[in-house]
Amino acid sequence: MTEGASFAPAWLHAARRLRLWVAALAAVMAHIAGWNYILCACFITFDIVGRSFFGFSSKATVEVTGYMLAGGIAWALAHTLAKRAHIRVDVFMMRLPLSLRAWLHLFSLALLLGLGIFFAWAAMELVDESALFNAHDNSALRIEMIWPQGFWAFGIITFAIMAAVLMLEASLSILAGQPEELDELLGSRTLKDETDEALEAVAMAHEAPRPQS
Repeated sequence: MTEGASFAPAWLHAARRLRLWVAALAAVMAHIAGWNYILCACFITFDIVGRSFFGFSSKATVEVTGYMLAGGIAWALAHTLAKRAHIRVDVFMMRLPLSLRAWLHLFSLALLLGLGIFFAWAAMELVDESALFNAHDNSALRIEMIWPQGFWAFGIITFAIMAAVLMLEASLSILAGQPEELDELLGSRTLKDETDEALEAVAMAHEAPRPQS
């Protein structure tokens, strides 16, 4: 065993803890994104009712809900990555030997990390440009663009960070000679994973307080 590999388990443990911390933040952001969509639906409903029956509206429904939609998507990206919930086409992947599959997982994550870094850089450039020119939208509210763009950019940056910590842990798993750890971390969700998640959701529904009759 090489000197670098001998230290890999300790570093792997530290990387795993770092990934769990980032995943916890991503989970909170995903919950906020979910409630954001509920708020978005309520805002649209209020605007429609107000315009149809009371003759008033926010005059910025399209703009505001567009910001909420974009922000919600961006804030859920990191959690989706952490939960391996992105759509995959891996008809042949699971038929490959574990050693080869681990390297392909690492390669695909490296591509995703590169894409995430590019998106994060582009998002920050956009926010910086809006701040430079004091940009506002064209709605009646004249919202400063740095606010919706800033929230959107934060979600994308968190996604890039999530990809980076996954890349760190995956690389250390390879160095430690633990391809099965990498496969569990980055591999497609199995039928057992889906079943466990469904049973957990059912258990949570049963534990929820029921309204008194």
